[in-house]
Amino acid sequence: MADPRIIDIVLDEKTIIWRSADIEQERRIAIFDILEDNRFAPVRQHPDGYAGPYKVFLRVDDGRLAIEIKRADDTPLEAIILGLGRFRRPIRDYFAICDSYFQAIRLASPQQIETVDMARRATHNQAAEMLRERLEGKIDIDFDTARRLFTLICVLHIKG
Repeated sequence: MADPRIIDIVLDEKTIIWRSADIEQERRIAIFDILEDNRFAPVRQHPDGYAGPYKVFLRVDDGRLAIEIKRADDTPLEAIILGLGRFRRPIRDYFAICDSYFQAIRLASPQQIETVDMARRATHNQAAEMLRERLEGKIDIDFDTARRLFTLICVLHIKG
């Protein structure tokens, strides 16, 4: 019986050198939200028909995102490798707008916070759609899962 969802997701902590409390909170929320509700279905059929649930390990290596997919029992299934060149700008833009958002929360009026938050969501949504396009034919994911995965990809790019 198919169960196309992620039941565990881990980031390669070796690639994350530094993160602020705000970014750490974003990471925790993204992982919690993914585990609560997601659609994640690798397109490739496995000989025994395995169709979930999945454990996922994310890492960045030489400018590529590696999505290592395992069965619930930790048996490896496959790895999807994506070049991240097209994501450099969205990642940079997302970091910049998040910095503005975190500053606004502390200092700005409610209207200013709302304006920055709208820009943050728009940037995040565009990047999520780009991720879905890049995964097309490899992994079927819903929009919310793509948004949360993009957040985690950003966390993997923090270098200090």
